[in-house]
Amino acid sequence: MLHLMQLSEVALSGASLPGAVRLVRAANVAALDPEAAMFSAMLTGWEQQQRSRLLTRKTIIDRLSLVRRFAEFAGTYPWDWTPEDVEAYFSARLSRGELVWSTVRGQQGDLEMFCAFITDSRYGWAAACQEEFGRFPVQVCHDWNTAAHVVEYEGRPGRRALTFDELQTLFDAADDRVEETRRKRRKGVLAAWRDAILLKQVYAYGTRRRETVMLDLADLRRNPRAPQYGRVGAVEVRFGKASRGSPPKRRTVLTVPEVEWIVPLIEEWAAEVRPGFSPGRHPALWVTERCGRIGVRRLDEVFAMVRERAGLPRELDLHCLRHTYITHLVEFGYPERFVQQQVGHAYGSTTALYTWVSDEYRNRLIESTLRRRLEPGTKKEVALSW
Repeated sequence: MLHLMQLSEVALSGASLPGAVRLVRAANVAALDPEAAMFSAMLTGWEQQQRSRLLTRKTIIDRLSLVRRFAEFAGTYPWDWTPEDVEAYFSARLSRGELVWSTVRGQQGDLEMFCAFITDSRYGWAAACQEEFGRFPVQVCHDWNTAAHVVEYEGRPGRRALTFDELQTLFDAADDRVEETRRKRRKGVLAAWRDAILLKQVYAYGTRRRETVMLDLADLRRNPRAPQYGRVGAVEVRFGKASRGSPPKRRTVLTVPEVEWIVPLIEEWAAEVRPGFSPGRHPALWVTERCGRIGVRRLDEVFAMVRERAGLPRELDLHCLRHTYITHLVEFGYPERFVQQQVGHAYGSTTALYTWVSDEYRNRLIESTLRRRLEPGTKKEVALSW
């Protein structure tokens, strides 16, 4: 344990780091509530440190909110937190069914990062707490009281790829909604029409929610190798999922022959339906009745609405269409590397987690292998004996 003077000397050496105590707290200013002021300053410092790492605003806000909720639950400030507080907090949340495995592990990691920040001597928070309160914060998240990453997939078990029949049922329900709205002469025909094509586009290119809403008309690209698809030969995704403070990742998703039915639908949307919203010069591919870009929340609402009409399980969500796209590309026989590039995964292992090949597909592989082995002139392998 470092002596107070040693802590202060180490803190001085890192005083210019983003989030350091000397850059956040005003000198020679006495707070009416010193403990609350110190905690608020810690959060401000951590926010600055994360901003310097180019993390997204949402990531920072979510992490700060977690720390505030944890402090409220514990009823103490960071310099009095204990590992038992961590165990009690997550046990309470899990007992109420508020969290899933991946969320628990992620939040525990965020809390561990906050404790690592305020205990890092370079930022000076430990020395400041020791000087003002006679106590200093410690790391409260350890291997023995936090969740371990023991399985590759930690998502909800109900989230899966749709079968071909379920996918067709979903699309039929979306089309029926358009016809029903038109038949009853209700408002919203164009919106229902947009929603039907939008869901099909999410599947046909395996785009994430934010990737979908951020598409512009200019992102529809021609593919010289597939001129028959015109301006819908590929889709340029410019707002792919970022990682660890990196800018949004870009990728080009090619239109594959198995989903070429999407080409006339998008052309119809761009040429006939979209102008009905009077978007003017707005660049967005998917626009709203108010001539703005459609929102991420609206995508979820549309899927939920159509899913209910189709009578599909409530566990399925919009992201399941991405699972379905990946699974179907594999079943169509595309190489793993091609599938990985289409969906923008950095690692093939991530793509594998999204793959839910059907029993029929696996049976076809077995039948194909058996046919090759039984062809005349094929060398028969010796059966293994154990």
